[in-house]
Amino acid sequence: MEITEVRIKLMESSEDRLRGFCSVTFDKSFVVRDLKIIDGNSGPFVAMPSRKLTASCHNCRTKNHMRANFCNQCGKKLHHNRPQKDSDGRAKLYADIAHPINAACREMIQSRVIEELEKELELAKEPGYRSRYDEGYDSSHSPKKKPSEPAAEKPPVKPPENSSARRDDSHQSPAPSKSGDSKSPKAEKTEQSGDNFGKGVF
Repeated sequence: MEITEVRIKLMESSEDRLRGFCSVTFDKSFVVRDLKIIDGNSGPFVAMPSRKLTASCHNCRTKNHMRANFCNQCGKKLHHNRPQKDSDGRAKLYADIAHPINAACREMIQSRVIEELEKELELAKEPGYRSRYDEGYDSSHSPKKKPSEPAAEKPPVKPPENSSARRDDSHQSPAPSKSGDSKSPKAEKTEQSGDNFGKGVF
C-alpha cells in the first residue's frame, strides 16, 4: 500500500490546537478524508476521522451524546455510568471511523502528513495561495469541455431579381380613384347603399 496524494486544509484561526484537516489517497484509488492535524506536547500528530459516541435514554430510547446530563427528547435525567474508559482511564467519547491497525501503518501516515503540512505552510506564504482540499478527485479523469463557439451568423436572404412568385392581391392596398377621392370602393358602396335606404317604402 502506497500513499499517492495528501491534501492539506490549514486552519488560519483556531481556538484549540487544531492545525488543519487533511485527506490521504492510497494507491490512486481510495481516499480517506477529514483527518485532523493537532498540535501535541511533542509536536503535531494526526487524529483519525471519528464520530461521537451516543447512548440511548432509559426512558424513550433516544440517542444522546455521552456527556449529556438530560435526554434531548423527553428531558429525563441520564445516568452517568455510560461512558467506557480507554487504556489511559479517560472516557471514550469518540470512535474512529477509519484507522490503522498497527503502529507501522500509523507512523507511515503520520510522517507523510506532517511532511506535507510543512510544504503547505510554505505555499501559504505565497500570494494567491489556494488550498486544493475541496477540489474534486475525479477532475483529472473527466474529459475537458471545449469552450462553446458562437454560432456563425447567416447572411440575410435576398429576393431574386426576376421573381416569378405569385402576388396575392388580396393583401395589397387598393389603388386610389381617378377623381382624387381616397375612399375605398367598399366605403363608396356603403355610402351608396345608405343613400338608397328606405326607397320604395313610401
